[in-house]
Amino acid sequence: MPRAVSALLCALLLGPALCQAPLEAAPPPVVPAEHDAASADIQCGRLIDGLASRPRTRVTLRVREGRVQGITRGFRHDPASRLVDLRGYTCLPGLIDMHTHMTDRPEDLADLKVYFHRTRAETLEVSRANAAATLDAGFTTARNVGAYLAWADRDLRDAINRGDFPGPRLQISGPYLSIPGGGGDLLVPGVSEADTPAEVRAGVARGPEQFTARAARQIAGGADLLKVIASGAVLAYGGVPGAPEMNPAELSAVVKEAHAAGLRVAAHAHGAQSIKDALRAGVDTIEHASMIDDEGIALARERGAALAMDIYNGDYIDSEGRRQGWPAEFLRKNIETTEVQRQGFTRALHAGVPIVFASDAGVFPHGQNARQFAIMVARGMTPMQAIQSATSVAAERMGWQAYVGALVAGRYADLIAVKDDPLQNIRSLESVSYVIKGGHVERSPSPATP
Repeated sequence: MPRAVSALLCALLLGPALCQAPLEAAPPPVVPAEHDAASADIQCGRLIDGLASRPRTRVTLRVREGRVQGITRGFRHDPASRLVDLRGYTCLPGLIDMHTHMTDRPEDLADLKVYFHRTRAETLEVSRANAAATLDAGFTTARNVGAYLAWADRDLRDAINRGDFPGPRLQISGPYLSIPGGGGDLLVPGVSEADTPAEVRAGVARGPEQFTARAARQIAGGADLLKVIASGAVLAYGGVPGAPEMNPAELSAVVKEAHAAGLRVAAHAHGAQSIKDALRAGVDTIEHASMIDDEGIALARERGAALAMDIYNGDYIDSEGRRQGWPAEFLRKNIETTEVQRQGFTRALHAGVPIVFASDAGVFPHGQNARQFAIMVARGMTPMQAIQSATSVAAERMGWQAYVGALVAGRYADLIAVKDDPLQNIRSLESVSYVIKGGHVERSPSPATP
């Protein structure tokens, strides 16, 4: 849809208050940024490349201008190139988290009114710290699937892409697409709708026509994917996670608009019915999928959709959320969804449904993303499956399989290194020694580290 038509539809259907993204914004980027490109020879004692079922030993990655040019057996070094000696480490592709909230912090959930007062500049500083922690933990690529402050995630993505500060390669969805009062509509008890800033309700719509206009507006504004709220939410007031919110026609309208523009759609869906509604509408990933039933599992497999199941954060919510004084409603709904989600994860895995690594970081502190790997393995994945869910499988599902997700010739030289063998101890991914993005070392052990 031409941008002028998108703007007109938005203004007519939603009014100017909810149509604030500038029309002159650039189209969504189709490849990750390359400003950080560097060259080096990286020697790895063991290499898990993200694709092969078994690791290789004693290899050298030849990195030129930020990309893997080739991989050779043995330890090689061109004296004209910088040497990165990782002979005592296991090297893996930089990790990918398919479900993060880079503009959020867990402590904000104790009082969501913080979003009514935090400035855009303050939000960028919060986001900057979160991005740095994410990269430092070995996650060199991520999707940001929703921001309460409209386009705060775009501000972050663009700042990272310009090289203003370090962070992962990001895809962003912009504001949540949600019905009024739904899981993506930031209405807080005790605050009237009239006193709620328009910037935190920028994705709210009702009916297929309004959702078409909202989707078009977000595409024009620079979203890399769209995020719809198909069911009630755990961490929102009044919602019922098992109950549908957006109806099938509304979901289909967003999917049609996004797919026509070459963008993918992620659907927040806890309840069994909303999962099936979203799958039948053609969404690409189901986020959370907490109450997925056998029919939903079969439908996901049939439609080729992936599940993005955040099966770690229930533990954090029940412990730290309780300590921080999060609303009792949130804590109750977390208990109601945590174990059933983990059981659904195992059933979907055994049925052959693609599952991507998706942590919901922002609900817990950024940088702790890798704590989910141990639960994925405990609930049925092999360590290699868990690693590939955060590398090649995730890259394919975000459409960046030509750029990230595997250490093979032509892709970005994004990699991490750990001392232990993660195929024997998956928790070693919680303690990354080296992080390299585009051939540039972003993290290395301190001089005092043996």
